[in-house]
Amino acid sequence: MTTLEGTIPEQPKDQGPSSAEPADDGKRSSRSLIWRRFKRHKLAVVSLWIIIAVYLIAIFADVLAPRPAAHYNPDYPYAPPQSITVTDPGDGRGLGLYVHGYTQEFDEVSWNRYYTENPDELHKLGFFVPSGHEYRFLGLFETDRKVFAPLEPDAPFYLFGADANGRDIFSRAIYGTQISMSIGLIGVVLSLIIGITLGALAGFFRGPIDAVIQRITEVFMSLPTLPLWMALAAALPRDWGPLTIYFAITVLLSLIGWTSLSREVRGRVLTLRSEDYVVAARLDGASRARVIRRHILPSLTSHIIASVTLAVPAMILAETSLSFLGLGLQPPIVSWGVLLQEAQNIRSVITAPWLLIVPSAAVVISTLALNFLGDGLRDAADPYEGAK
Repeated sequence: MTTLEGTIPEQPKDQGPSSAEPADDGKRSSRSLIWRRFKRHKLAVVSLWIIIAVYLIAIFADVLAPRPAAHYNPDYPYAPPQSITVTDPGDGRGLGLYVHGYTQEFDEVSWNRYYTENPDELHKLGFFVPSGHEYRFLGLFETDRKVFAPLEPDAPFYLFGADANGRDIFSRAIYGTQISMSIGLIGVVLSLIIGITLGALAGFFRGPIDAVIQRITEVFMSLPTLPLWMALAAALPRDWGPLTIYFAITVLLSLIGWTSLSREVRGRVLTLRSEDYVVAARLDGASRARVIRRHILPSLTSHIIASVTLAVPAMILAETSLSFLGLGLQPPIVSWGVLLQEAQNIRSVITAPWLLIVPSAAVVISTLALNFLGDGLRDAADPYEGAK
């Protein structure tokens, strides 16, 4: 193009967005942006799959556990873990998965029972085989099928060893997942409701309401945690059933665990209540409840997510600690804490370490995965994360 001033270079045509920056960032919803940021945290993604797997195990425990939680065999006390082999015994059963039987020796001096692998005794394993123990699958219908179990219902099968009564630790750890993981979720939901409600009220209204809530919070925070747990657990009636005690322990843990979240929410609300968009909403005639629900609480999303994901493992550890001390859940309920309680003797540590290792590993893996997941969710929900 030519003018009196000379030649004006032509403007380059719009070539579209560069490959470095996605074109639809301005059109993405907040959920898609959070998910995209979350996927960058590789450890959190792996932890998410671990937590999903753990809760699926809890949901389908009946079909995944080879034996019922209370099933015992007095012929195999403290039986060691078995290894699975792929072989063809040559007796017509064909190639498949097998476990070797045990040969037992009894020491009359030490009164200990010793196990060795019997190479001549093989028990074939199969998928979705009848176990001889009926259960109601997800409460829908009766069945006795197990995902992975011996073809012979009475064959010894101890992948993670047995306890003093010949009960399968692998099956009991799977059933313990139901209690230990659910008590964390239920307890955190109750703590979340109490902590957010009291913290938001204290930070938004201030004055006498804030003073009363803070004094109540300080009273709870001043009490030593472990003695308070012990006192509350000891106050439960001994004639209550296992299910009633389970819900009582959940409520007690929730009544103790809300204080820190309430303090943190109060501090954030005190800061947010003076923000321009909150002041504008109040001047526009929005009610106080609407201002808190629609304008203040959404700004606390990342902080609430982080607090929740950190509180779930804390609840799991609290239940485990109480049950380990004999003050929480008691048999016949099966939880990871109850399994650890059964392992607190010298015999377990020296000759049957799997009684301690299996439930401890379950607690460590679950709590670490929840912590890493919380870290990833906190960073993904942070509205300023994309600007870093």
